Amino acid sequence: MNPVVHFELPYEDAERISTFYRSVFGWKLTGLGQESGNYILATTAENDAKPGFPAGAINGGFFPEKPDGPGQYPSVVIGVGNIQESIEAINQNGGKVLGEPMIIPGFGEYVAFLDTEGNRLSIIQPSAM
Repeated sequence: MNPVVHFELPYEDAERISTFYRSVFGWKLTGLGQESGNYILATTAENDAKPGFPAGAINGGFFPEKPDGPGQYPSVVIGVGNIQESIEAINQNGGKVLGEPMIIPGFGEYVAFLDTEGNRLSIIQPSAM
């Protein structure tokens, strides 16, 4: 299989999006400068692989479209230790939580949100955390 090893999100304001993800999730954000198209590298996990290889792979899934559901387009799901604390951090840092958290049996508590740039993502507090 060819695993998913990277994600990308668009931004309008580099400082705003960097501050949001650094403050809410503790990610390391590195601006690569104009020579690299003002790309911002997001490090979300310690590298435990050989140099030049990603830190790991992520799994994914597919959801049925719901006409009345928020943000019916691709998303990234971020694992958190405490969903209520993460919801507060999202709201305090300019994001917007979309609805109330829901329990996904066997997986954990989940809710979608918009970041400061309007990108739709989700957080999950896994049952095992």
